[in-house]
Amino acid sequence: MNKLTNDEIRQNVRNRYQQIAIKEVSTPLAGSCCGGPSDADTLSSQMGYSIAELTAVPQGANLGLGCGNPQAIAELKAGEVVLDLGSGGGFDCFLASRQVGDSGKVIGVDMTPDMVSRARSNALKGKFTNIDFRLGEIEHLPVADRTVDVIISNCVINLSPDKQQVFHEAFRVLQSGGRLAISDIITTTELPPEIKNDLDELYSGCISGASSLEEVESMLQQSGFTSISIEPKDESKSFIKDWVPGANVDDYIVSAVIKAIKA
Repeated sequence: MNKLTNDEIRQNVRNRYQQIAIKEVSTPLAGSCCGGPSDADTLSSQMGYSIAELTAVPQGANLGLGCGNPQAIAELKAGEVVLDLGSGGGFDCFLASRQVGDSGKVIGVDMTPDMVSRARSNALKGKFTNIDFRLGEIEHLPVADRTVDVIISNCVINLSPDKQQVFHEAFRVLQSGGRLAISDIITTTELPPEIKNDLDELYSGCISGASSLEEVESMLQQSGFTSISIEPKDESKSFIKDWVPGANVDDYIVSAVIKAIKA
């Protein structure tokens, strides 16, 4: 197999999400964390979202993507500035918007133009005025230094071919005392070669690009974060097993709650 460059991996991921972004809300989506089932609300309920949260966002915002509920662990407060890495259709941004209120602000960054357009359209439908959706890569954030209080992300950083750079950028844009609160996929054991070397479908499916708990912890430390907490959620295996039917991927990966502080 030819080794793909980082930009080729990003383009594969971007193409997959473009296909998801342009689908009509009623169209069944492809399987995996980065596709979701035809009933996105059902999968999101399994990931920890309440009925109140699922009904609080504009139709078409929840695409059934992710592996957890990051804004629920972020302890958001009124007036805070929140940044969502890989904001998709805007689902977590809309939930965060209600928590930070009119005195706060939410920034969503996504590298797929069609996804950003969809999120902006959803914001107009829902009359959200404190959200700014921006086109950009999470390795090169279109956000000024030390302007963010909280960073959230849902099953996105594993998709980056340069995760260390993502954490460097996260540290750069956070204010002193700012915090990281994300849900993401980590490995629980060494991935088999047939999974690890699939840099197309299984990579964009949030599987083959996953890092181990120890690797994520090391990257966070190298970027300067402190008070690092990485908590695997074994219950996530109940929906991860359906991402690639018959492949037993839940033997190798799990969703984790990842928290850290910029001192």
